[in-house]
Amino acid sequence: MVQAVNNALEIKLADDENVVIYGEDAGVEGGVFRVTEGLQQKFGEKRVFDSPLAESAIVGTAVGMAIAGLRPVVELQFCGFVYPAFNQIISHAARIHNRTRGKYKTPMVIRFPYGGGINALEHHSESMESIYGHIPGIKVVIPSTPYDAKGLLISAIESDDTVIFMEPKRIYRAIKQEVAEEKYSIPIGKAKVVSAGTDITIVAYGAMIREVQKAMVMAKSKNISVELIDLRTIYPLDKETIVKSVQKTGRLMIVTEEPNTFGVAAEITAIANEEAFLYLEAPVKRVTGFDVIVPLPASEHFYMQTPEKIFYELERVMKF
Repeated sequence: MVQAVNNALEIKLADDENVVIYGEDAGVEGGVFRVTEGLQQKFGEKRVFDSPLAESAIVGTAVGMAIAGLRPVVELQFCGFVYPAFNQIISHAARIHNRTRGKYKTPMVIRFPYGGGINALEHHSESMESIYGHIPGIKVVIPSTPYDAKGLLISAIESDDTVIFMEPKRIYRAIKQEVAEEKYSIPIGKAKVVSAGTDITIVAYGAMIREVQKAMVMAKSKNISVELIDLRTIYPLDKETIVKSVQKTGRLMIVTEEPNTFGVAAEITAIANEEAFLYLEAPVKRVTGFDVIVPLPASEHFYMQTPEKIFYELERVMKF
């Protein structure tokens, strides 16, 4: 995924002179995970550069650049570092188009790694995508594979809206996949049916796709047919794909890493109840994180989703 994101950024830098990349260690070092490695050397310090460690200033300047006609892609070093920039995200980036009645746009991308599973420190492992999905005026994208990461990021950079692009750092280098070198894009707002099935629908995204796929191997040994949907985009949400699948299988489980209350899983549960209630043969099951701060390394494994936990809950839904 690191290479795929880097390739997408390289393609857009070469393709559009208005694209600029900057952020915390994004220039000389190539980012803390080396996602932007080599880009400054290739495109120069005016196109790819480091910023002060000031998230509000990073996003605030990006808003100004975007209004003026550039397409900034900014990197905030970790998910828990985004909060100082909330004023700029909510008050300006998400509102300029509406505030000016369409006169100005903010075509900008805010990238950052998110999620747990790598034994990181506090403020490094949050999975708070629901916060961003709740803000009118922005799009929220989370890829689960290298192929999707490249195509979705190209679409995000080409979008005329502000896009929050969350990268699951747990799988930055955990998955290898053939990815075309040429430019391609994947539409924002369209989920992907990863595996077709007939008994139960599981909706997940990001690093959780991999964990669900491991649980599906256990399910297959029990002759349980799982339809797996990769959400790809938290907002806009692909309701049609979810509802169509639930109408087919009659059961729904959502697997996320974020806290349980007021989360993406709750929103999808509401969609199922509103659009496919009469098709449901069991209550919708949310398999999520807990309503606590992500624990420090010694206890983090208690918080994370595992294939065993997912399969346990899957069996409970099937036996209802």
